[in-house]
Amino acid sequence: MSKKIIQLNEEIIKGELKELVRSSVEETLNNLLEQEAKDLTQAAKYERTESRQGYRSGHYDRDLTTTSGNVTLKMPRLKGIPFETAIIERYRRRESSVEEALIEMYLAGVSVRRVEDITEALWGTKVSPGTISELNKKG
Repeated sequence: MSKKIIQLNEEIIKGELKELVRSSVEETLNNLLEQEAKDLTQAAKYERTESRQGYRSGHYDRDLTTTSGNVTLKMPRLKGIPFETAIIERYRRRESSVEEALIEMYLAGVSVRRVEDITEALWGTKVSPGTISELNKKG
């Protein structure tokens, strides 16, 4: 009688879970942005209403580094009214906890070049030495 043996590759499972979390964060943020645009225009996509405030004009992609990894946000474009989201600050490219972690690493004595390698391992994107220096000037 042969017994089936199941082997689990821990690295593959971790990678899949990390990707699942990252995609969930991306989907949630994009849904929140769409809802904000809907609330501002007072109409859903392609909907004609008397109370409509502005018009949709597509979207543009914007990258955001989070603790879950890099996510691509689909920022709605609106005509007739300005779109300023409450979800993410204008020009923000990294989650504040990511920036705090970068500053903490630098203040703990980790070299700027080493921080670059660590960020790639943690979040999948490199942060330039210049960015780390700028963050420390602000902080």
